[in-house]
Amino acid sequence: MQKAFNLNHRRIESIDLLRGLVMIIMALDHVRDYFHADSFLFDPLDLGKTNGAIFFTRWITHFCAPVFMFLAGTSASFMEKRKTKKQLARFLFTRGIWLIFLELVVVNFGWNFDILFTNIYFVTIWALGVSMIALAGLIFFPIPLIFTLGFILIFGHNLLDTIHVQGNSFPAFGWALLHEQAFFSWQGKNVLVGYPLLPWIGIIAWGYCFGLLYATSFPAEKRKKWLLGIGFGAIALFILIRFINIYGDPSPWSSQRDPFFSLLSFIKATKYPPSLLYILMTLGPAILFLAFTENAKGPVSRFISVYGRVPMFYYLLHIYLIHVLTMMAAALFTSYSWKLWLLQEPLWFTKTLKGYGFSLGVVYMVWIGIVLALYPLCKWYDRYKMNHKEKWWLSYL
Repeated sequence: MQKAFNLNHRRIESIDLLRGLVMIIMALDHVRDYFHADSFLFDPLDLGKTNGAIFFTRWITHFCAPVFMFLAGTSASFMEKRKTKKQLARFLFTRGIWLIFLELVVVNFGWNFDILFTNIYFVTIWALGVSMIALAGLIFFPIPLIFTLGFILIFGHNLLDTIHVQGNSFPAFGWALLHEQAFFSWQGKNVLVGYPLLPWIGIIAWGYCFGLLYATSFPAEKRKKWLLGIGFGAIALFILIRFINIYGDPSPWSSQRDPFFSLLSFIKATKYPPSLLYILMTLGPAILFLAFTENAKGPVSRFISVYGRVPMFYYLLHIYLIHVLTMMAAALFTSYSWKLWLLQEPLWFTKTLKGYGFSLGVVYMVWIGIVLALYPLCKWYDRYKMNHKEKWWLSYL
């Protein structure tokens, strides 16, 4: 999520564009979490209850977290043009600590608006922070070794799918941090480990290696060929492994009531933790996007890229804005009290919100409104960062 520079120390627009696009899409998922009536009734990927519109509203957002993590590693690689290894390692370590703090305090409060912090989530920003800390050590290894470690984590972590540590214990919590999404209840606190770490560290490591394709000595035409090869190769590998249906995801696909739902089963890869197939399915198209947009220009690209240049600023703002609008909507358009949204239980496991919510059409309207409303602030902050590069703390937000 740091600044990306090309040979002339200008930003690489395709990376800003891709990052901005996934940030915009990410907001759709979070608006759906808070506004959509069906979100409190069933998993949008439950093939027995969902429909195509609900399924793809959720499925398209699968691209966000892995691309977010992958480009964080790529951005770290770009920073080596301006920092020594030790300086970069120190930055990654301290920023990782900062991101963990943001997750556990600022982001957790934004999700719940509960001053008692009854719910504690170890999710996206926490995983990014820990992965950055891990990358702070990995960057001292040779690139081939970093790539190999990433390969082992990404391709091998599904070998651990059959290992489970049951109970509400510290060993179970430790295993959840590494590889198994789990929910715990300790001393009145609801603790959700949503982003087990092992594959995410592999993704950020691969992102760091990926930065070599944008080195000074790497011609643009050659880079495009590599991007096309990697992107199409990842998609082909996803299709092949998924079709074999033996390894790569803890949930095999199966024939459904019609060909359309069979397709949904085929592309329904596991996110928590991200399976090998999930990673191939999301990063393959993302890398193709970079291949086709390296020279993208125009008002649409410039608009989307603004969000990609200030992703953490946008991330924090959009959580609070969504939550505030949810409370306002409850008070103005429903019979529920806004106090319902001072959450005492995890949003994704709540029972008190059943019967509440709006249509999918409303979700999309709110999503578009939030993205547009945050644009002026993101634009302002982007300009502020560009005009005050001497302020070191801006690199942390």
